[in-house]
Order: sequence, then structure tokens, then C-alpha cells
Amino acid sequence: MSIAVGDTIPNVDIKTFTEAGPTTISTHDALGSGVAVLFAVPGAFTPTCSDYHLPSYVLRNEELRAKGVSTIACLSVNDPFVMGAWGRDQNVGDSVLMLADGNGEFTKALGLEMDGSGFGLGIRSRRFAMIIEDGVVKNLFLEEGPGIEASGAENILAAL
Repeated sequence: MSIAVGDTIPNVDIKTFTEAGPTTISTHDALGSGVAVLFAVPGAFTPTCSDYHLPSYVLRNEELRAKGVSTIACLSVNDPFVMGAWGRDQNVGDSVLMLADGNGEFTKALGLEMDGSGFGLGIRSRRFAMIIEDGVVKNLFLEEGPGIEASGAENILAAL
């Protein structure tokens, strides 16, 4: 059963990469206050994720913030070192909080995991985005196929 509009996001410890190295943060601390946009990708450094999905949020950062978004976060079932390196590679800076769900615990708690074993990826996150207000899912955008029509920043801007 996957998370739905009106549900509170599960509180799971995940990681982010800071100047001090990998740091644990709870999903409630990262996403539970104000308006947050969380988008998830199947893998850091993968083509669609690197060429389109993450860049859409970096490019639209100011527009999202102007509509009241206080946190923009990218989630992937990767380790914090990979997420930190990917953020640096993509020149994310402070525009997007890079969240590492290394064991997939948060993704599984959301019910949004996918099996990418056929591609050598193992269990990963489905591509999705959600608008969260004070820890409650207000909108959920799931990709049913390849691409970022539902979960890209442009669609989120239209929904805010």
C-alpha cells in the first residue's frame, strides 16, 4: 500500500551529506515543517535523473520558493557519498536538499519502491514527486512510464 494524499509522511532516519560528512536526519525534520516538495529518482547519475529531473528543480528553484515552498528535496536509494557527489556535479548548492535513502527504508515505508534488478539496480525508488504541507501529503505525482511529465518541476509549479 503506497502513501496517499492526506497521509502523514513516515518518520524514518535517512542521510544527507554535509561539510562534516554523512549526517543523519529524520524525514520529519527534513520535510515535516512548512511546504516541502520531495521528488524521488531511481538513481543518482542516471541519464534522465541527471539530464532532466534534478536540473528541472535547480532551474525552477526561485519560482518554487516564490510560491511558498520552503524545502525542495531530492530522494534516491543511494548512499550519502553518492548523493553528495551528485549534488556537487549538478551544482545544486543550497537549492535542493539531497537525501540518501541508502537502505530504501523510507522508500519502502512510502510504498513507492520498484524492482530495478533487471537493469542491475536492485530495489530503488519509483520516480515521483509530492507536495507536503507540515508533514502531510497534499499532492502526489507518480510517473507511470519513462520521463518526468508528472514529477518534474514544471508540473509541480502548475500544482502550487
